[in-house]
Amino acid sequence: MAFDDLRELYQEVILDHGKHPRNFRHPPEANRQARGDNPMCGDKITVYLTLAPSPSGEDVVADAAFEGRGCAISQASASLMTEMVRGKTVAQVRALFENFHDMCTKDDALHGDHGDVDEDAMDRLQVLSGVRQFPMRVKCATLAWHTLIAAVDGGAKTSTE
Repeated sequence: MAFDDLRELYQEVILDHGKHPRNFRHPPEANRQARGDNPMCGDKITVYLTLAPSPSGEDVVADAAFEGRGCAISQASASLMTEMVRGKTVAQVRALFENFHDMCTKDDALHGDHGDVDEDAMDRLQVLSGVRQFPMRVKCATLAWHTLIAAVDGGAKTSTE
């Protein structure tokens, strides 16, 4: 696939998730939540998680959802994120966050080893890797993810500032 074709495909995925976000809701059974704010862009998001113990005793994300408003990138990132974290342990969620953050902020050669990497999820998240070229958009793409970690940690609010 040519580079221009790939970029067009990525833009289509971002626009689709931005216009028709998946898991845009407030689940009543959520037992964790956090609010995120990107004052530079005006993006605001609330992430809702339902954590449940697995048979091994580790907490697993049984459900993930979000509400909020913002640019297509922030909405698409939140939408993709809620799809990616379902069924993952908290440790896997943290590793996915770290890998996604590296993808958005560092050259490929500088990505760290953050543990159990879900290669399929990282492949799907590549659609957002282009924000690395636009530092102001990195905060749009990572807001939901920082808010996710705040929710996992039981925090109430996070900001990109």
